Amino acid sequence: MQQTFDQQKSEFVDRRQQDSETRRPSTERRQFQDSRTYANQDVQELAEAVDQYKMRHRRRFITFEELFEVVKSLGYHK
Repeated sequence: MQQTFDQQKSEFVDRRQQDSETRRPSTERRQFQDSRTYANQDVQELAEAVDQYKMRHRRRFITFEELFEVVKSLGYHK
């Protein structure tokens, strides 16, 4: 087993320590955009209602049933 482990070793390359002249400038990578700006007022209203629900019930994540209740409370119906 030790022999197999030794064969799989590879040298770690720390890319953070590269010379600044050889590094290309990078832009900051973010997965999500600013969640406070919405193009659609209805989307903003729903997002605020969900946030209020989560604060009121001390929930970080809500279920689909809870989301349905929030949507119904805003007056939407099938």
